[in-house]
Amino acid sequence: MRIIAGRWKGRRLVSFKADHIRPTTDRVKESVFNKLQSEWEGARVLDLFAGTGNLGLEALSRGASSVLAVELSSKSIDIIRRNVTELDAGSEHRIVKDDVLRWIEKYGGEPFDIIICDPPFTEKLAHDVLTRLATCPAVGSSTTVVIEASSHERVDEAYAPLICFDRRDYGDKQVSFWRHS
Repeated sequence: MRIIAGRWKGRRLVSFKADHIRPTTDRVKESVFNKLQSEWEGARVLDLFAGTGNLGLEALSRGASSVLAVELSSKSIDIIRRNVTELDAGSEHRIVKDDVLRWIEKYGGEPFDIIICDPPFTEKLAHDVLTRLATCPAVGSSTTVVIEASSHERVDEAYAPLICFDRRDYGDKQVSFWRHS
């Protein structure tokens, strides 16, 4: 894994051995970040199911002002911390250890500019995550939500007030983009 563009372009992230993680491929990551290329600068980013921190760190590299990563796995949090240290991103990157669905339910702060979600495919969580995000204060009228899901998973066309404005297929996965209607 590596950072594709921005201030840390080409920097490799720490290698790891963890069966519970399925990192986003460079091809999918590049497509997502290019689609939203004008939105990263100065953005407050929420990285749900942060895994290795790969997506959140790419956002920081491309100009996001801050990233809040929510992850439950201690192994994943260790990998994220090592990557944050390697890139010296500690002041811009914060980690919360929590179950993502529980965190969404209790969040009461300001909306984020961009929310990136990469839930484990094995648990088929995309529908539940989008259902909860639709009514969460983390999502404001100008928030963009990006979610990766298995192409066999249930993902509806709308989760009022969120509507899907783009969907892309990559073999066994799909990436969808959401905003307020």
